[in-house]
Amino acid sequence: MSGEGTYSSNSRSTGAIIKTSRVRWFLVFWLFVLSSVAFLDRVNISVASGSIAETYSLSDVQLGAIFSAFLVGYALSQTPGGWLADRFGSRRVLTAGVLWWGVFTALAAAIPSKIGHALVAFVAIRFLLGVGEAIVYPASNQFVAHWIPTQERGIANGWIFAGVGAGAGITPPLITYVMIHWGWRWSFWICAIIGIIVGVVWYVISRDTPEQHPRVSATERAHIAAGLTGSTTSSAAGPAHGALTAWRTIVGSKNVRTLTLAYFCFGYVSWIFFTWFYRYLAKVRGLDLKSSAFYATLPFIAMAAASSLGGLASDRLTRWRGKRLGRCGLAAVSMALAGGFIAFGSTVASARLASVVLAGGAGALYLAQSSFWSVSADIGGTSSGSVSGLMNTGAQTGGAITASLTPAIAVHYGWTASFLVAVAVCVCGAVSWLFVDPRQDLAPALRQNSDQPENQTSAAP
Repeated sequence: MSGEGTYSSNSRSTGAIIKTSRVRWFLVFWLFVLSSVAFLDRVNISVASGSIAETYSLSDVQLGAIFSAFLVGYALSQTPGGWLADRFGSRRVLTAGVLWWGVFTALAAAIPSKIGHALVAFVAIRFLLGVGEAIVYPASNQFVAHWIPTQERGIANGWIFAGVGAGAGITPPLITYVMIHWGWRWSFWICAIIGIIVGVVWYVISRDTPEQHPRVSATERAHIAAGLTGSTTSSAAGPAHGALTAWRTIVGSKNVRTLTLAYFCFGYVSWIFFTWFYRYLAKVRGLDLKSSAFYATLPFIAMAAASSLGGLASDRLTRWRGKRLGRCGLAAVSMALAGGFIAFGSTVASARLASVVLAGGAGALYLAQSSFWSVSADIGGTSSGSVSGLMNTGAQTGGAITASLTPAIAVHYGWTASFLVAVAVCVCGAVSWLFVDPRQDLAPALRQNSDQPENQTSAAP
């Protein structure tokens, strides 16, 4: 991918070479990098959890509270983060978010070993880290709505969310290596430095719309405009300022509510891998530190591959049979398949085989990832940041619940029961997708809602 562009065609009248750029794909690639760093900064604590628990004398239940604190902050800030992205654009908002989470990642490493209330300090810092990270995907979706034609959104979102698997996948070996050589605190400081660097680079290379970017050629700009939804092209000049998001219309949409329920189920299941899988392999399955680091990467490798594959398949199925099959059908089948893998993997006797099968469940789940964000961009248009922020609130609420509920179920009924609950949640998510209609654009209702006060004012005496 390159922002420099390629020369693709000759002008018949002048013989001049017309430059066709590919800036949108270069920026999608950098969103993949940002996505990777976001998950590096949020999953590092699960890998370092054993050392942190030993340093501060914390139990698994207390670690669960720390994990949940991040997700509570993350969930509560999704909708405001989406509004900020709609209001100020993806460039500035993403940059501010990345710098924010870099600072709070470093602060976690600075908590003294002898502090009297270590649990409170970790909960506060992880909560605020979640607030900062909440912006990354609503802002990315706002970028997609303005930069990516609808027929390319599956693969674009697939690349962005491949960063989830890539970031989470490199975390266990990277954090384990740093911990062995320099201790867990250095692993957090390194993550913070990486985050600040990629955030500054994003600010330098990105713009909110194709019209504002000096390297976007006229042909690429025309290609993008031709494939945008009507609600996006109506504000193509830049991020909308004013009453773009009619919350009553968005929250009142059956489509949005059902999509949010499905993503709640997705988040509940996925966060078992992000928060507890590494510790499950080490503590329950009995793998040593290095083996746990190796096998803990498998679900995230599967996620990275499946995100891209799912995005590609979604776009092709959409072109072939429409969005009902390409977005909803693929997502429903993927989530049901994930439930089957997890049910089988949780009962396998061999620790290594269980790791592989459960990784297959994570991969199957992430085949559906692109569908969530493509549909929210399609139906949300210029309000896609707000729509996707609300949707992602559902996912992170599910994640916050699983971070604390999973060990609680395991204490009373065993770890197999924790995974079987996740299977039931997968089935609920698959069924929810059957009631989503990705062809229902919210733009007409949003315009009617925003016009109503003006009409009422003009009718007043």
